[in-house]
Amino acid sequence: MHGFRPLLGAAVAVALAAHLAAQNAPQTPAGQYTRADIEAGARIYAQCVGCHGVNGDQIANVDLRRGQFPTVVSDADLVRLMATGKPAVGMPPFTVLRTDEVTTLVAYIRSGFDAAGTAVKVGDPGRGEALFSGKGGCATCHRVNGRGSYSATDLSEIGVMRKPDSLQRVLLDPAGAMIPGNRSVRAVTRDGRMLRGRRLNEDAYTIQLIDEQSRLVSLVKADLRSFDVSPTSSMPSFETTLTADERADLIAYLLSLKGR
Repeated sequence: MHGFRPLLGAAVAVALAAHLAAQNAPQTPAGQYTRADIEAGARIYAQCVGCHGVNGDQIANVDLRRGQFPTVVSDADLVRLMATGKPAVGMPPFTVLRTDEVTTLVAYIRSGFDAAGTAVKVGDPGRGEALFSGKGGCATCHRVNGRGSYSATDLSEIGVMRKPDSLQRVLLDPAGAMIPGNRSVRAVTRDGRMLRGRRLNEDAYTIQLIDEQSRLVSLVKADLRSFDVSPTSSMPSFETTLTADERADLIAYLLSLKGR
């Protein structure tokens, strides 16, 4: 029996080392696919190159690398498309792929064909729209297709301008992802009147902003006592107020906004 003790000790040491390695391994943030998923998806995508091309842009109106599809928005849409195919345009159903293989292929597409990139999960746009108007409170500041407030940027075409990882950064860290031109401003005129709002345009002599009542205001710099640009964002972080699944749904809705 004594001969088993060194073997047992070695087994315990290996198990402990594996446990510590798992604890110290980089954790994939909630709402993202893992690096292993993306790398596995890259290998599976080799089956798709014949039709879609290395860069995913050989099919008209489809650019997989850039996430541009005529009908697909959510990850579930992608899964359904691979399951059913599109026989009318020559795309067969991929029934030979296991569920986990389909997941990795979606991850690779969402990474922008970058095995070292970030692959953000994209949820349901219908649920995301409800969050936008409800729990998320986005409509109190943002405007979409002619409805909503002017106090923050108009998001009617945000799905054309932003990718999933960019939208996720804004939801988690609004200040870090803020565009300089969209910063909040505070102006005080020479007669003591104070205005707060969002800067729209500025040149050497004038400033145009949308004030807190959603009114367009043009100010002459020579008439101002002070003018300050906020270094922080007025938008709150949704890291704790929305779950990872809710953020995925909100991202899906924002991606669906491509103008009228």
